Amino acid sequence: QVQLVEAGGGLVQPGGSLRLSCAASGSIRVYVLGWYRQAPGKQRELVARIFSGGSTNYADSGKGRFTISRDNAKNTMYLQMNRLKPEDTGVYSCNEEITASWGQGTQVTVSS
Repeated sequence: QVQLVEAGGGLVQPGGSLRLSCAASGSIRVYVLGWYRQAPGKQRELVARIFSGGSTNYADSGKGRFTISRDNAKNTMYLQMNRLKPEDTGVYSCNEEITASWGQGTQVTVSS
């Protein structure tokens, strides 16, 4: 497995922005990486995924507002979240599909 460490969560007002990062313990070059969200009382759901070649897909909830990216040189993945809504609140975790690795998660709370 690869160790994944998220950072960048916090409390933000509706309409605000946050940038999450996920740092890996080794090279991420061949990995398929994703961001998942678990809201209170709900199942964990995919937010966005990025493949080794750079192609991406997004859940409908984040299309047009979220951007997933990766920096292979820094072994880090990012999630830029703009125009945040209260329903974006949850614990955001990063995942690597090939090794089935998960980070510990970072809390995002969108509230006025």
